[in-house]
Amino acid sequence: MNVTQQYLLDTYRARQHGEPAPPAPGAHDRQAVRAWREERRFRAVLAGGPVPGPPWRSLGRRPRPSR
Repeated sequence: MNVTQQYLLDTYRARQHGEPAPPAPGAHDRQAVRAWREERRFRAVLAGGPVPGPPWRSLGRRPRPSR
């Protein structure tokens, strides 16, 4: 059984029991990856090591000089 078939079966069962439908597969993938990345960066800071990723990411936004 693939993911789509399982999702359709879960949706059918939820309707039969009057429960809300489950989220569609892949609906929260972007949020999960972002949370994982932030957790990894946070643990690196706590351990005193370098923050993983490109060096400019740890700098944050720099203010632009006013004209």
